[in-house]
Amino acid sequence: MTGQRTPVRVRMTRAKPWRDDHPDAVIVARPTRWGNPFPVRDGDRAEAIRRFRIYLSERPELVTAARRELAGRDLAWWCPLDQPCHADVLLDVANRPAAPGEAS
Repeated sequence: MTGQRTPVRVRMTRAKPWRDDHPDAVIVARPTRWGNPFPVRDGDRAEAIRRFRIYLSERPELVTAARRELAGRDLAWWCPLDQPCHADVLLDVANRPAAPGEAS
């Protein structure tokens, strides 16, 4: 056993200083390179996340950068923790091994 913990999504909030509890979390907001360019409109969160997943799959250089820069790190965004979020996609991409033929 390596003792490494699994990275998680952290909810940013103005009500509590979330940064105190997660000083090393990476913010994945717009306008950073990790922000989802597809905003949630009309409550269609699933569609925005689906489009973000496709966006990443078409940019192997971004997948490679995510694996290099985000692996093992908590990711912070405003999404409620009980709802899907593009940060979940980034956590998955950054922390799973590359499939054969996939960007590493």
